[in-house]
Amino acid sequence: MPNFCANLSMLFGDAAFPDRFDRAARAGFRAVEFHFPYAFDKDALAERARSAGVEVVLFNLPAGDWEKGERGIACIPARVSEFRDGVARAIEYARSLGCKRINCLSGIVPPRMTETALRETFVSNLRFAAGEMGREGITLMAEPVNTRTVPGSYLRNSGQALALMDEARAANLRLQYDIFHMQIMEGDLAKTIEANIARIGHVQIADVPERHEPGSGEINYPFLFDWIDRLGYQGWIGCEYAPAGRTEDGLGWLRPYLEPADAALATGDGT
Repeated sequence: MPNFCANLSMLFGDAAFPDRFDRAARAGFRAVEFHFPYAFDKDALAERARSAGVEVVLFNLPAGDWEKGERGIACIPARVSEFRDGVARAIEYARSLGCKRINCLSGIVPPRMTETALRETFVSNLRFAAGEMGREGITLMAEPVNTRTVPGSYLRNSGQALALMDEARAANLRLQYDIFHMQIMEGDLAKTIEANIARIGHVQIADVPERHEPGSGEINYPFLFDWIDRLGYQGWIGCEYAPAGRTEDGLGWLRPYLEPADAALATGDGT
């Protein structure tokens, strides 16, 4: 049975971020992920997760100035020191939150930057981050993203990501496979997942083209969920989509995959 976690940066957007932990639990989720925790006190967030009874399973390294359009800094030579400071900060949050996976966004390619400089910087940063996290029992993720949503993204498909991960040579480095991004960039989802299942540490989902709930677009998610399950994937599947309306109103696709007690709670049928 697939294990789904709620992305609190995308779901339950009508509530303040700290209140989304409880909303996720009431909807039937046992785990959560989010983009960035750094605007909040780490211990306060940890308490909200404990109180709600949900596990924090993933968040991102600091990724530059998000409001100004930055989407990671790991490939940018001039920002290596900032990247390393971000690794230390992320580990502090992971300790408090009990989180064992941290994702690295590569960033947008700066003007007039050579491929050699980008590659060497990104691989070096992956190696450094994986080494620091390995001492804490944390797995580092590397996530390729599509260049339609994020024009100029350095890491943009699974083949490129895996090749760079090979160069980094880190035992605790895994691929974060976002089905939304990879459907846009490469397609052939089932066979790509099958070929790389041993190296995939986290999966994320949203439908194409509008990044809404599974079932709202072109991807055959029931087939893929069954496929991933049959391949023996034991990790989490992050619901990183933009709800078309109120989050709870769009969770019909999820209910067949919840445990019976959770499903009753999510539909309001529990006693």
